[in-house]
Amino acid sequence: MSDIPENDQPMPLVSHLTELRTRLLRCVAAVFIIFAGLFSFTQQIYTFVSTPLREYLPVGATMIATDVSSPFLTPLKLTMMVSLFLAIPVILHQIWGFIAPGLYKHEKRIAVPLLVSSIMLFYTGMAFAYFLVFPLIFKFFAAATPAGVEMMTDITSYLDFVMTLFFAFGVAFEIPVAVVLLVWIGVVDVAYLKKIRPYVIIGCFVVGMILTPPDIFSQTLLAVPMWLLFEVGILFGGLVRKRREEEPADQPVDDHNDQPPATQA
Repeated sequence: MSDIPENDQPMPLVSHLTELRTRLLRCVAAVFIIFAGLFSFTQQIYTFVSTPLREYLPVGATMIATDVSSPFLTPLKLTMMVSLFLAIPVILHQIWGFIAPGLYKHEKRIAVPLLVSSIMLFYTGMAFAYFLVFPLIFKFFAAATPAGVEMMTDITSYLDFVMTLFFAFGVAFEIPVAVVLLVWIGVVDVAYLKKIRPYVIIGCFVVGMILTPPDIFSQTLLAVPMWLLFEVGILFGGLVRKRREEEPADQPVDDHNDQPPATQA
């Protein structure tokens, strides 16, 4: 019996590289197509993203541009990043299309939900940052501004700040997917994850310190959700592991639906 999964045929290295190049080009094309559609709205996009800060600026204060080209290049840079974020479903679909032929049916049954969940969780993390974290952070910063100091943020610095938080929260919200995947492939078990829970909590605050700006407020707002998402991952990881352990009992040995095809020598 061969170890080649069902419906997969041996392919030479050149064919794999050709397919990989094709899928990479599709990803790049998706990003630029979205960017072309959003190009006319670069200023509006930046206005939308900067709203959480502008709402808490002192009366009469505005955001500033310290570089001559910033008023044009900064919204353009933001639009490109937004295009990349919006193209994530296409990018993940291309990745899935590249690796799916090498998976068994039972692997595909868990991989598809994980793929969809990873997309939804990433966007949820970004929405969490924009609608909850940003208003709290900027309100705190505005209230903490020393007397005699006028809060006027450079638009490029603001973009770097919020994109860091967007990415940090988007990645952090992938924790349940990572935990379920590790449990499913047998790298760790649920009992071990529960045992190391105190170290994970400390690790969440360390990661929050690294990924967020140097203030305890934003670090805590990232670390606490990471810990809660870890607990969610443990919950679903236990369910996935239990289901996988029950699969042999549910599927008789003579069920060939998930067996690799025989190949001739």
